[in-house]
Amino acid sequence: MNLSAHILKIAKAARKASYTFALVSSKEKNAALKAMAAALVKNQAYLIKENAKDLKAASGEGYSKALVDRLTLNPKNIKAMADSLVETSKLKDPVGELLETIKRPNGLLIKKVRVPLGVVGIIYESRPNVTSDCAGLCLKSGNAAILKGGKEAIHSNKAIFKILKSVLAKTKIPLDALQLIESTDRQAVHELLKLDQLVDVIVPRGGEELIRFVAANTKIPVVKHFQGICHVYVSKNADLEMASDIVINAKTQKPGVCNAMETLLVDRKVARDFLPSMIVDLQARGCEIRGDEATRALVKGGVNKATEQDWRTEYLDLILSVKVVDGLTEAIEHINTYGSHHSDAIITKNKKEAQAFLDSVDSACVYVNASTRFTDGFEFGFGSEVGISTDKLHVRGPMALEGLTSYKYEVYGSGQIRG
Repeated sequence: MNLSAHILKIAKAARKASYTFALVSSKEKNAALKAMAAALVKNQAYLIKENAKDLKAASGEGYSKALVDRLTLNPKNIKAMADSLVETSKLKDPVGELLETIKRPNGLLIKKVRVPLGVVGIIYESRPNVTSDCAGLCLKSGNAAILKGGKEAIHSNKAIFKILKSVLAKTKIPLDALQLIESTDRQAVHELLKLDQLVDVIVPRGGEELIRFVAANTKIPVVKHFQGICHVYVSKNADLEMASDIVINAKTQKPGVCNAMETLLVDRKVARDFLPSMIVDLQARGCEIRGDEATRALVKGGVNKATEQDWRTEYLDLILSVKVVDGLTEAIEHINTYGSHHSDAIITKNKKEAQAFLDSVDSACVYVNASTRFTDGFEFGFGSEVGISTDKLHVRGPMALEGLTSYKYEVYGSGQIRG
């Protein structure tokens, strides 16, 4: 069977399974998720063995340290994968939720009810945990999932999928509701993107190049964020010790992810007290600093000159742009001009200023006195996430159970006809 026919077969099977999935109860879905979690932990030696094949291949490709970190499976992150499935099992099932009831004068009773999207295609790169996280969310929300991971994690993804699928065979969930495209041929993505009659939504998870490619090459609705150019603004009213802790966390805790801070904005009135020691701390953690003229004047040596392009760059690395601004208005203007509408934070003790920031910054997630690193489905209490959206339709921010649903109207009559 050629690749095109194979992908078509997978999508048709997923579509058929999505129709019967509606008959599976929440209790049965939750039991399956818990069994899947237990199976991952039980088979961690097998997972680590298969992951080692990907790590060996990665060493020969000269991948970055950040990519290898995302690729690696160990007992700690296998447990995190299992915990995510368990947490998802504990969440309220959105399917069947009654959103609204309307009684019309003619006696018609109209119910607005939450339903699954149907078939969700997820295209991702180097994170094997996406295989289990997304499988779990799709299954809990009653959606069939077609997973397409990157070649760099092929052995890990196949191993995780094999374990999850073996559990599904013992449940009432349709076996074809979980699909993995194992081909590492880039054409496989092209073939999947053609199937707008069978796939309801595509979620690309990866770098900007992948996301733009997917969005440009399909008629299927795409949930996406192109970049994560996240900002932290340190106000003149900030607790500077708190600000320092948040800045360090937002930039260095995991720099290669979309919710890491890429630009630090500091009010001119506290810049002299805050920036010199802050930059020393960041540099001690291996962070390159690219600053505007005001920043470079305050910190003699060791700060490279920031260019216009730096304000528009998602580094995904230990590189940080720093700018001194004249207050809240300039900070907001900078964020709305150069940001990617992902996650942005203000550090301030002034409630009025905080509210103005929340009201004015046009981003999916806006923070007061907290790190941008919390933009994550697990951290938001969603179990995990299929992806993060900076779109305004149909979902925004971390996309989890509710974001994997739509709704329909159920209309009850007693013989009404329209005149």
